[in-house]
Amino acid sequence: MCAQPTAVNAPEEPAMIRLNEEYSALYATYRSMHQDRRNQVCHMVGVPMIMASIPLAATVVGLPLAAGLFVTGWAIQFTGHFFEKKAPAFLSDRRQHLMGALWWLEKMGLRVETAAA
Repeated sequence: MCAQPTAVNAPEEPAMIRLNEEYSALYATYRSMHQDRRNQVCHMVGVPMIMASIPLAATVVGLPLAAGLFVTGWAIQFTGHFFEKKAPAFLSDRRQHLMGALWWLEKMGLRVETAAA
């Protein structure tokens, strides 16, 4: 009988972020305000554009590109909220900016663990 192959080169489990109760509640609010598929698609494009613009802006050469990414990313996200018919989450709490980045990372496969309700 042949031996079963071992998972020597198997991909490792992605890193996980654990949220405390306060941030779990913020994340739940963010997710509840992003249910429309069109809004989600807009955020899948807009959030990484904004995130990429931040380190680019730190360089003189990248500043014009960063400005374009930043403005376009926000325009795409506001378009998504037009479809959702809900105001952006950050208008009620600026920490929601972090939740947007976390939401995108989760969509990319990062495991996010929230506190038990």
